[in-house]
This record gives sequence, C-alpha cells and structure tokens, in this order.
Amino acid sequence: GAHVNWPWRAMTQEAILAVARERPRVAFLLWGLKAQKFAPMIDEARHLIIASEHPSPLSAHRGFFGSRPFSRANAWLAAHGEREIDWDLGK
Repeated sequence: GAHVNWPWRAMTQEAILAVARERPRVAFLLWGLKAQKFAPMIDEARHLIIASEHPSPLSAHRGFFGSRPFSRANAWLAAHGEREIDWDLGK
C-alpha cells in the first residue's frame, strides 16, 4: 500500500516504550506476528502481554476467536488496582 515506506515500526516502538515507561501497569494486546515482535521490549514484570492471531477475517479463526483479550485485560487491570477499560465503542 501507499504507507509501506512510512516509519511505522520505529513509531510503534517509541509509542510502546513511552506508554510502558509512563504507566505502572499496561495490558498490551499484540495481535499477529508483526505486533508480537514488539513483545521483548515490554517488561512483563510490570505489564501484561496478550498475544494472539490477528483478528482479520483471514486469520481470526486460528486463535483470535474465543481468546477473550478484552475481558482478560480488564481482569488483569482490576487485579492490579488499575481502572478497567470500557471497550464499548457503541456509546
């Protein structure tokens, strides 16, 4: 696509590092192999990593369906004294 030469990897890496540095507890949802390559830069002693297949129609049936990433993230956040995320975009 037209965005293939944009510095997405560097920008994503800096965003992950900034969020991980500034927030005491973050649930990172890494969907797909490209996203999961960022996992080593996340301190799992402080943060949660939920990795699964990408939710695209081509791959969601290989592990995304039924993985419950949103409820797992909220359960972990609540267990660590953090505010749960309202994932309802229909409001």
